[in-house]
Amino acid sequence: GCVLVVSVIEQLAQWHNSTVKAAMERLCDYIPGKYQITCHMLCCIDREMNADVVCHSLRLCKQDPGQPLCHLYAPPKKEKHSSGLFHSLACARPKCQIRAKTFMGFSSVCAFPLLANLCEKIKYVLRNKLPFEDFDGDKFSTFPTLRGYHWRGRDCNDKNTTVYPGRRPDNWDAKSDSNCNGIWGVDPKDGIPYEEKFCKGADSKGVVLLGDSAGAHFHIPPEWMTVTQMSAKSFANLPMAFSDELDWPQFSEITGFLNSTIGGWTDSLYLRLRKRNRCNHRDLQNISQNVYFPVNIAPYLSFSLARNQLLDNPAIVIYATIGNDVCNGERDTLAHMTTPKEMLSNVVQALRYLDSHLPNGSHVILTGLVDGRFLWDNLHDRYHPLGQLNKDVTYSQLYSFLDCLQVSPCSGWLTPNETLRNLTSERALQLSNVLKEIARSEKFANFDIFYMDFPLRQTAEEWRKMGGEPWQLIEPVDGFHPSQIAAALGTAITWQKALHEWPQVLGKENPFNDQIEAIFKDQGGY
Repeated sequence: GCVLVVSVIEQLAQWHNSTVKAAMERLCDYIPGKYQITCHMLCCIDREMNADVVCHSLRLCKQDPGQPLCHLYAPPKKEKHSSGLFHSLACARPKCQIRAKTFMGFSSVCAFPLLANLCEKIKYVLRNKLPFEDFDGDKFSTFPTLRGYHWRGRDCNDKNTTVYPGRRPDNWDAKSDSNCNGIWGVDPKDGIPYEEKFCKGADSKGVVLLGDSAGAHFHIPPEWMTVTQMSAKSFANLPMAFSDELDWPQFSEITGFLNSTIGGWTDSLYLRLRKRNRCNHRDLQNISQNVYFPVNIAPYLSFSLARNQLLDNPAIVIYATIGNDVCNGERDTLAHMTTPKEMLSNVVQALRYLDSHLPNGSHVILTGLVDGRFLWDNLHDRYHPLGQLNKDVTYSQLYSFLDCLQVSPCSGWLTPNETLRNLTSERALQLSNVLKEIARSEKFANFDIFYMDFPLRQTAEEWRKMGGEPWQLIEPVDGFHPSQIAAALGTAITWQKALHEWPQVLGKENPFNDQIEAIFKDQGGY
């Protein structure tokens, strides 16, 4: 974090031909209110010192005994190896000593008084995967972020626990909207409730994603660190992004519902199900989390999944942890990957829980793991947004820096070691085969189960036909997650597969969609 901020300040000074102090003030002016506290403390910056030197001098970056000295940038030009950093640090530390003591008083950014309250809220939603603002406790919210309606369908009455998206209508919603799809009341022409007239027998169903950071749609806006494009407008979305854990589920491949403001376009399974049957409005849940280690989904389903087997509509559940089981930041990464035996146990455990909680007639789709060799092959020699101004930071350097810090999102794929990349993909294929076998052999009472490969190859081919290049399918800042373009193209590919191979999953097309829109166009909302 320090290296990122200092890099931006130094590049702002260079781009605007200003002092570092002026550049820092410029950046602080760009950043919304209470978030400025962190940048005002970075006054120990010298344009002659690179970000690695500054951050080690402030002791925000450290070197553990027996570990290498981690750095993003090449060592100072006068020195030809990393010992040049030691020399630079020795010169810089006296200048930064007082400021370093100030920083050491804070164990993390959450210790800053103005950010402490927000951090506590974020910690709550990270632990529970539930909305922070949920007054009736039904796991749905009228608040967008902090796991609110960006993640789950918007509640239409947060004071009534029996009113929420996805439930079967109460008395056909003749008097009020119990399932929040905006369809309620009685047709005065014949006395029939609109919900009964338009949605009875319509095979309504919701969509639930059990995913990782790719499913949550992790994204750090490149304009936050591209000084040639930077302005106050660049950071307008920073408060929202932080309170959504730097995820953008409202634009994601499975549960996206708003027009993308982060490039590309939004196309999602939810939007297509809603277009197919307007009665499905707001019936979505994105239960994904940003963790870079193998995760057993089953334990947190018990408190994060919102589905009543007796009262709610069936659901399409997408199980898509496309990288977590082979991705970690460990030095001995292979030893920390999920084994096929563990994968079988974890997934079957989750499926058994789903079978005891999903309404009858639901469907589960298991998505295979991605072949992450695509990342290194298409990015390693390109310049990262931090390196575009001076052509001094490639993705290869970024990956090495993160790996040195032992915070790499995927040590097995984000590495120059081709053998390790191949072994990681081999394990990913083994785990995908476990999922494929589960879909073939396991039977459950309340849902049928399907398998599909992660459509990376088809997505890349489709993008090439549209005139794009493969690297544009990868998030530019982290160099790891699928981009907005990849998410939208992936939706189209998945939908076509479902239409041809499992049309029963998608349900029938509702012949009353136009009538519903005409009558309730102002009540659907998000």
